[in-house]
Amino acid sequence: MPFYEIVLLGLALSMDAAAVSAAAGAAMRGFNPRAALRLGLYFGGFQALMPVLGWAGGMLFARHIGIFAPWAAFGILVFIGGRMIRESFRLEADAAPKDYCAAGALLLLAVATSLDALAVGVSFSLLGVAVAGPAAVIGVITFCASFAGAWAGSRLGHIFESKAEAAGGLVLIGLGVKILLEHLRG
Repeated sequence: MPFYEIVLLGLALSMDAAAVSAAAGAAMRGFNPRAALRLGLYFGGFQALMPVLGWAGGMLFARHIGIFAPWAAFGILVFIGGRMIRESFRLEADAAPKDYCAAGALLLLAVATSLDALAVGVSFSLLGVAVAGPAAVIGVITFCASFAGAWAGSRLGHIFESKAEAAGGLVLIGLGVKILLEHLRG
């Protein structure tokens, strides 16, 4: 597989993680490099890991996960997005900032946004493509996109204050709907 195709694939796979990172960044009070680094590590790590798992599982996983992956991603993203919207109505001026970078939330989001990378790994196994190099490139690109998304979200989030958290929740729900619609269209 040519390198430019791997880069394009990495960019495409990183878009969901970048959007989720922007939503998390919007909930921050000021840019938090440590939180942005954490977002990048979780999302980049899972985007690198999932193709390897898909490749290793091959057709066995494709048959079972291919059916449920879009529904699982939809459910996770809608749940977390709904929670963000609900919390946006509870924001108080003196309240401590919400931590959407907590390990549990990040784990769910990283899995939800990387399920498509699992399917890519399965296709790598079917095509006989070595997975280590592409997985590393996908992970690095996703790390960079997630870090940048958190930075951009933190900058734009202060313009809209508590509405940014609701908008972030809507972004997550929109991503979940997009994943499900793509699946249903076949």
